[in-house]
Amino acid sequence: MTPEHILNRTGARNTASVPGDVLKLLNSGKIESVNLCEWLVIDQLALAEVVFKKLGWQQHLPALKRHFKEEAPATAPKKIAAIGKFLTGIFTTKNDVTAASTLLLGEISDSARAWGGYLIGLHPSLSLAEKFELIRPYAADTNMAVPEIAWLALREQFIEKQAETLAILKLFALDPDDHIRRFASELTRPRGVWCRHVQALKDDPSPGIALLEPLKSDPSNYVRLSVGNWLNDASKSTPDLVRNTCDRWEKESPTKDTAHIVRRALRTLRKN
Repeated sequence: MTPEHILNRTGARNTASVPGDVLKLLNSGKIESVNLCEWLVIDQLALAEVVFKKLGWQQHLPALKRHFKEEAPATAPKKIAAIGKFLTGIFTTKNDVTAASTLLLGEISDSARAWGGYLIGLHPSLSLAEKFELIRPYAADTNMAVPEIAWLALREQFIEKQAETLAILKLFALDPDDHIRRFASELTRPRGVWCRHVQALKDDPSPGIALLEPLKSDPSNYVRLSVGNWLNDASKSTPDLVRNTCDRWEKESPTKDTAHIVRRALRTLRKN
């Protein structure tokens, strides 16, 4: 049984100060990370040794190690993506992907769950609609890391198929789950974090702003931060459009939640 002081920890302030006993439990899949510092230091191959054996996938471990050696992923997101990409070669049909991703969702380790996000997002045989269907529980995950991987895993799909993706995301933006609503916003940010920018939305953010309309007075701070960041991204290339949007939103929705979004959206413009 994991000690209470570990389960209730706040997380190390930097990667070097992650306690050894915590790191051991993270690498063995017995606990999930509680902050970015912990997430960054997880040994993904060591974790895979444990999880693959548990799930009956141990015969694939030698090939995974060769795959890692060939790909040489240097960062935590790239290592997680590399394992997800590797899994796309093992689970080739939608039924197989559904079964494998469901198994991964049952893991305690948030990193192991995140592999499933990339299995879905990088899969060459799934349609866009199928990917969004399967990614929903990853977007709704309550650990900070898994929803981030969920939208990162579909970022390139969004860039390639922007109109089709925005049409699907309209329903995500109306979902009762604030994690799902935030997913719609984060996936479509013009600049984003740890990902390629969306040049089309930097040039003309209007299609994305239309997606955000239902979120302009969202009751969830988790969503409001994302929407404010989205508009702040857009303000760097289309300041007038963002100012006009914020002015309109404040008139249409004079609430404290809208005011919070607007303050965040205009922070770069006001600073400059």
